[in-house]
Amino acid sequence: MWLWILATLAAFFVKGLCGFANTLVFTSLLVFDKNNISISPVELLLGYPSNLILAWKNRKQLNPKVYVPLSFLVLAGSIPGAFMLRNLDAGIIKIVFGIMVILSGADILLRDSKVFSFRGSKTALLAIGVLSGVLCGLFGVGALLAGYIGRVTDTSDEFKANLSAVFITDNTFRIILYSVLGIITPESLRLSALLIPFMLMGLFAGIKSSEALDDKIVKRLVAVLLFISGLTMIIKNAGCI
Repeated sequence: MWLWILATLAAFFVKGLCGFANTLVFTSLLVFDKNNISISPVELLLGYPSNLILAWKNRKQLNPKVYVPLSFLVLAGSIPGAFMLRNLDAGIIKIVFGIMVILSGADILLRDSKVFSFRGSKTALLAIGVLSGVLCGLFGVGALLAGYIGRVTDTSDEFKANLSAVFITDNTFRIILYSVLGIITPESLRLSALLIPFMLMGLFAGIKSSEALDDKIVKRLVAVLLFISGLTMIIKNAGCI
């Protein structure tokens, strides 16, 4: 249980600090001992209220032109992602997740550079939206969404508000879908209820820290941790398939 508590505190501290990457941190800490089919529903049930809190806190910065089209595209990809989560081999899923962790770490580092420019690109919007939906269905990972929204918003509050709004849409749909598919179980509900106080502690500590710490330094540290975690997961599970 202590590992679940540690993962919750760390993941939602990062969530409060940066507005995203909670799923990557949460799953990276637990995936060595647990399967994604056990981790994803718990993280989903913890992430839903955290997104509601962040969206409400930054509600004045919400922009329907940003979060509405992305929400529909993410929903389109969530269905195949959820079915893949239930039916794919756990070892394969962990390797795929490790690759996505490494790529997400790279995206965090590159977001503030102008190497890529997605602003106004309908092709990028379509590709990122659907792929993000598949990844959300599989792992709840929204790092690709974060990379895109980070390039079409101008402030940290605007970024957190619109990203949280997309996550709320996705979370609502996935809670219903996971329940129908039997991915959310009584055990995951019980565990989520026990972890909610720790989620709130981590989230509000992260929000408070974001007012004092350099956001760029924090994101670089998160990116380094993601690189290490992703590479370790790939190496550990490569011999299992």
